[in-house]
Amino acid sequence: MQIASKHVTSPAKLAFSLVELSIVLVILGLLVGGVLSGQSLIRAAQLRSVTTEYSRYITAVQSFRDKYFSIPGDMINAESFWGTMSTGACPNATAGTGTQTCNGNGDGQVLWGSAVSTSAEMFQFWRQMANAGLLEGSYSGLADSTVSFPGAGSDFGVNAPASKVSNAGWTAYKQAGYSAGDGAIYAGTFEGRFILGGEFPGNFPLNSAFKPEELWNIDTKLDDGKPGTGKLIARDNGTFGSPSNTCATSTAQTDFAGLYSLSNTSVRCAAYFVNAF
Repeated sequence: MQIASKHVTSPAKLAFSLVELSIVLVILGLLVGGVLSGQSLIRAAQLRSVTTEYSRYITAVQSFRDKYFSIPGDMINAESFWGTMSTGACPNATAGTGTQTCNGNGDGQVLWGSAVSTSAEMFQFWRQMANAGLLEGSYSGLADSTVSFPGAGSDFGVNAPASKVSNAGWTAYKQAGYSAGDGAIYAGTFEGRFILGGEFPGNFPLNSAFKPEELWNIDTKLDDGKPGTGKLIARDNGTFGSPSNTCATSTAQTDFAGLYSLSNTSVRCAAYFVNAF
C-alpha cells in the first residue's frame, strides 16, 4: 500500500524575496515623497497668497477712500450709509445686524476699542469695507471677548479676515507718530499698517506664522529683503539679541542692519506691512 506523501512548504519559501522587498520599499519611498512634495506645494501656494491678499486689501482701502473720502473705520458719517448698531451707544455698541456700524471720530487714525466685545475702529475697518462691497464676507466690527489687550482682540473670520496661510489672519490699524518699538518689533513710523500673524487671543495677531526663510522670501519679492526696514517689517515673539528671538539677527529694535535668521527652520515670524494706508 502506497502512502501519499504530504508536501510541506519550507518557511523560507513563504518569505518575501529581496526583489519583492525592494519593490515595496521603492513604493513606500514614492508615497512618502509624494506626500512631502504635496505639502511643499500647499505651503508654497499659501505663501504666494500673502501678496495677493495684501494687494487686495490695499486696493480695497484706496477704493473706499475714493468713494467715501475717509479711511474705513474712521469714517464720521458711516451710520448715515449703513445704520447704527442696535445695542448700546456708539462708539462702544455691542451688537448689530445687517450692515449696521458705528461712526469713527475722523481723527485720521484707526485704533482699537476701549473694552472687549465692543465696537472698535480697527474692526469697523473691515465691516465697513465689506458693507461697501469691497471685500467678501461679513465682519462683526467688535473686538474679541477675550481679555488680553482689551478692545484689540482679533478673531479670524469673525471680526477680521483669515489668511490662506495656516492658522494666520490679518488685522489693520493706523496710529500716527513714531513708535519706539519693543523687544519683538522694530522702532519706526509705521502709520497705517496691516499685521499678518497667528491668532493671539484677546490681542493683535502677533503669534508667529512664518519661518524666517519664508518671510524673507516674501520680503524679497515685495520689498528690500531686510526684516527691519522698508514696507514689510518682521516681528518675533522673543526678545532682540536673545536666543528666543530667532526671526532676525538684530540685537535691538533699532538694529536695522540685522538680517533674517535663514538657518533657523522654526516658525518664528509675524509680518507688519507698514505705511500701507
